[in-house]
Amino acid sequence: MPVRPFSREQTWLLPPTLDELIPADHPARFVAAFVDGLERAAWGELGIAPDGEVRGAPGYRPRVLLGAWLYGFMTGVRSTRKLEAACQEQLPYLWLSGWQRPDHNTLWRFYQEHRPGLRQLFKRTVRVAVKLGLVDLAVQAVDGTKLLGNAARGRTLTAEQLRRLLERTEAAIADLEAQNGGGEEPSPPALPRELARRHRLRERVEHALAAVQAEDAPGRTNLTDPDTVLVKGRHGATVAGYNGQVMAAPLDAEVAGRGGRLLTAEHLVAEPEDHGQLGPLIEQARELSGERVALTLADGGYHSGPNLERCDELRQAVVMPEAQQARLGDPYHKDAFVYDAATDTYRCPQGQALVFMGMIRRPGDEPAARRYRAPLAVCRACPVRARCTTSTTTGRSISIRPDDARLRAHRAQMATDVARAAYRRRKALVELVFGVLKGQQDARRLLLRGLAAVQAEWSLLATAFNLRTLARVWQGWPPARRWELTGAAAS
Repeated sequence: MPVRPFSREQTWLLPPTLDELIPADHPARFVAAFVDGLERAAWGELGIAPDGEVRGAPGYRPRVLLGAWLYGFMTGVRSTRKLEAACQEQLPYLWLSGWQRPDHNTLWRFYQEHRPGLRQLFKRTVRVAVKLGLVDLAVQAVDGTKLLGNAARGRTLTAEQLRRLLERTEAAIADLEAQNGGGEEPSPPALPRELARRHRLRERVEHALAAVQAEDAPGRTNLTDPDTVLVKGRHGATVAGYNGQVMAAPLDAEVAGRGGRLLTAEHLVAEPEDHGQLGPLIEQARELSGERVALTLADGGYHSGPNLERCDELRQAVVMPEAQQARLGDPYHKDAFVYDAATDTYRCPQGQALVFMGMIRRPGDEPAARRYRAPLAVCRACPVRARCTTSTTTGRSISIRPDDARLRAHRAQMATDVARAAYRRRKALVELVFGVLKGQQDARRLLLRGLAAVQAEWSLLATAFNLRTLARVWQGWPPARRWELTGAAAS
């Protein structure tokens, strides 16, 4: 077949306009409309002066820098160097910036100064979607994901490891000072580079050791980012990182014209477990949406008696399985023990009595639980002892917590077909969110350090996810109707 003419020296017959560079329904246009529509009060909430300063050299307009950052987080361009290159080479960024090319230092200063205030943008995306009726608030799903921090796992050290590192550092400093102090030449006005590096390391180690040895402090800390915790990353590997949490609700396909998900709450914590996050996320989603969602779906990582009681206080129906679901089928689970109120004892499945032994409080338990135990001699003679208990020094014991009745009621609820059918929606509703965040928005690893900084980074990632969702809705609507979405975003 013939080939097309090709030349790198051809010229434009007519110079193109900037508006011709990207299609009319390009997501960058929605980002521009979202940013340009922010009123002065909204800029004030972000902590940004939209008109710049009266004196000094002219700077970039805040809407140029904000638009670049938002579109960058939407497309996985999150480092300042990559964002600088995108603003120089990629047409959507050139269109967003009006053919201006901010450098990485300018982009970083804007991001560093204003990222706490940018968390307000997440609230705006939720309220825009709710105002237009785009979100189906009949059901919502919560989940968490472990994120790599900007710190190596090997830099997480115990107090003993920190002491040994401090000793090695002190020895290295003494050796370097001896090398630089010999001879008759005067000492240099500044410390040699390697010696200065060792001094800085000693300061960090001393600070970390003091933090680990403080009262109620964790048993270890990371020298690079002390706020990270050890979490299970991909394939079960333990890494230094954080726990990112989201609440997702489905779009109303009839109103939005398409399916999808919108995040109604987000949070990031330096904790390896999910238990403490359910209540705060439900409260945040209710505050931002202005409505109480009929049903919340959660996985077994959130299951606990206190969480169920908190949901009762919030009048929030919740469907979530137990983390140790397999144990419920054990014929010697404590639920199979029958209570006798007259004697304050429990009867095991073999008819033996467990008497009250006192109160017990484990770390994190509040309030204390009641402990019941069978005589050791009775358990030793029992033919099913190996199936009932593994203890060789005491008889079978059970702990009865004040919330056990609530746990049993929830188990009965989860055994119904209605609850099981509802729970099957959870995976498709919320786990896909993390696929987009990590696969398309490059959120597998956080780039900043420190809890406050990474919380702002996670919030901007959630904001960008919502903007991607709203942009797809905007693209699907006819041009005459798109102003509804951009106008709601501006108000």
